[in-house]
Amino acid sequence: MSLLPFEKVHREILVKCEAETDPAQGCYPDKRSIPDLIQQGILVLNKPKGPSSHQCSDFVQNILGLDKAGHGGTLDPAVTGVLPTALGNATRIVQALLPAGKEYVGIMHLHKDVSEDQVRAGCQQFVGRILQMVPRKAAVKRQERERSIYYFDILEIIDKDVLFVAGVEAGTYIRKLCHDMGQIIGGGGHMAELIRTKAGPFNHNNWVTLQELEDAVWYYKQEGKEELLRKYILPVEVGCQHLAKIWVLDSTVASLCNGAPLHLPGIAKIDSGIEPGMVVAIMSLKGELVALAIAALTSEQIMSEKKGVAARPHKVFMKAGIYKTEPRTDNRWE
Repeated sequence: MSLLPFEKVHREILVKCEAETDPAQGCYPDKRSIPDLIQQGILVLNKPKGPSSHQCSDFVQNILGLDKAGHGGTLDPAVTGVLPTALGNATRIVQALLPAGKEYVGIMHLHKDVSEDQVRAGCQQFVGRILQMVPRKAAVKRQERERSIYYFDILEIIDKDVLFVAGVEAGTYIRKLCHDMGQIIGGGGHMAELIRTKAGPFNHNNWVTLQELEDAVWYYKQEGKEELLRKYILPVEVGCQHLAKIWVLDSTVASLCNGAPLHLPGIAKIDSGIEPGMVVAIMSLKGELVALAIAALTSEQIMSEKKGVAARPHKVFMKAGIYKTEPRTDNRWE
């Protein structure tokens, strides 16, 4: 089975210091109340054909009674499938999904009869780094851009219809990809149907329809049943599954919530494979997302060195005051 780049990465958790978490501070993500979950969660919408991605985000917002909701990765109105929708205070997590890639299953219709060998050979020419012209109707400036096609696998060919699955870099236009492939294969071609099956760590196993969400809200409000909403609305932490992580001590969380850099003495454990400049997720020992940060050191340096800055937060998700800072009795923050 073909995988997106982040799905091929295997990280090891490295313990820098043994530590426990105070049960009186913070909250395990799966123990959050429904109101808290709605205000900082992610819904994986199975976008229907017809409305735009922005309209679908508005539908979710209205159903849940939220002031804001944002989707992660635009789908054309005619395209269906995985549309991660961040709720309330979680909306900034969608930017972290962009480097993780997308997967689509679709049908490319060829305009003339071509042998199967020609089809397969032509499609393989588009695997790797390609240049793609932005379509005329796109929301971004029309120019040629370089994009990565991680895999383009042919599942079935019936007459002129080619069923395929493709893993691509964010910002790749599948409709244009099918058109360009049709030109290479010979005779032309176009995208006939398309479903997005993955967007970063989210896939078709997570998705929910607008009707299912509306029903879940009704059961919660009318009968006090939380099960469906807990099934459909995922903690914001799920949105950073694909990122390398740094877990910090309880006593470190408060300063991070106020925008301070992460110093080495505040770290309990880390993922292997961290490199300077990499976006990492800073987590509490309960598994709560504290912030997204830019790593300043490698995993090896974080484990071996005692002083210095390990990462600098650029998006803080946890509110200040949830964790209290212990009095400092030494110079461990230098």
